[in-house]
Parts: sequence; C-alpha cells; structure tokens
Amino acid sequence: MTLTIYGDLVSGNCLKVKWVADYLGVAYRWIDVDVVKGGARTPGFLDLHPDGQVPAVVLPDGRALAQSNAIIFHLAEGTDLIPADPYDRAVMLKWQFWEQYSHEPYIAVARFQVKYLVKPAASLDPKLVERGYAALGRLEGATAASDYLAGDRLTLADVSLVAYTRVADEGGFDLGSYPAVRTWIARVEQALGLAGR
Repeated sequence: MTLTIYGDLVSGNCLKVKWVADYLGVAYRWIDVDVVKGGARTPGFLDLHPDGQVPAVVLPDGRALAQSNAIIFHLAEGTDLIPADPYDRAVMLKWQFWEQYSHEPYIAVARFQVKYLVKPAASLDPKLVERGYAALGRLEGATAASDYLAGDRLTLADVSLVAYTRVADEGGFDLGSYPAVRTWIARVEQALGLAGR
C-alpha cells in the first residue's frame, strides 16, 4: 500500500502535503476532493475524517491522519525538513502554530472569499484585512532577518507559511510592500521545485 492523500489542489493546506511528499519522494495516490462543491461533507469522506476537512491521508498501514501540519510532520520525520537541533525544531513548530492561528485564518480566508466566493476585496471584513496585513508584516520582519524561518535551511515552517503567502494577492493583499517576503517566497518555491507553477 502507498500513502493516499485526499485533497483539493486549490487549498494551500492540501498543497503543503503534496509538496512535502513530492520533495521527499514519497509515493502516493491523490484523491481529489472538491471542497467548494461539498466533497468533504459526503458520508464516505466523513467516515474517514469526521471533521469534514481536507487534507486527510491514509497511511500505508491503513491508519488515517488529518490536519496539514500534523501530516507533513509525520511524513518528514527523520528528514532534513525537521531541524535536528532542538531549539531550531521548536522554532519551526512555533511558526507552524503561528501559521494556523495568526496567518491562515486571515490570508487564506480572504483568498477563499475573494477568489471562490467572488466577493470584492473591498467588501472584506476590515479586521480580517488588518490582521492579514499584520501577519504579512510579521513575516516581512522574519524573512528580512534570515533566509529561512527556522535555522539556515528549508524546513516545514517555510512549507507551511509559503502555501498561502504565495497567493495572498488572490485575497486582495498587495505584496508590493513586502520585498523580503517576495524574495523568501521565490527561495522556498525554488527549493520545493515550484518556481513557475
């Protein structure tokens, strides 16, 4: 059995899992779940993942696992995507927790509303926009200070945060004032083999 990934290619959270599997050369079968059309709410999918969210995976031994950052941590265990140094590993985890709490709820939600619900960016909740820009500002400071977010090489922190940052403009966020973020995006895309995709 190989890894089975249930995901939607429009989701940055799902792409994280795909990118890590590709980067590490993990064999997998991709099963597309159209979230916009309710694919994650079907009885069959809910049997696999009762929260009705993608990504979800079925491991080669048959066990299921959900939540993007948990999945990529499992896949990357023992690889160079997780720092060997305990402090750098904790910094990586800090950024991954921050991504889910202080970045994704604003950048990804704005993108979904603008791109998929076709709402004008000007109609977004001002707090959503303010917090999205605050997240980009925090990321600008971090990427101006270091090439990568946790240590001196690509880690899961970079994978987690690049997923929605690289498409922040699709939610109405202007990355023009964030040169370090733009440079970091290009660096991470290059490392993951995503440049031009």
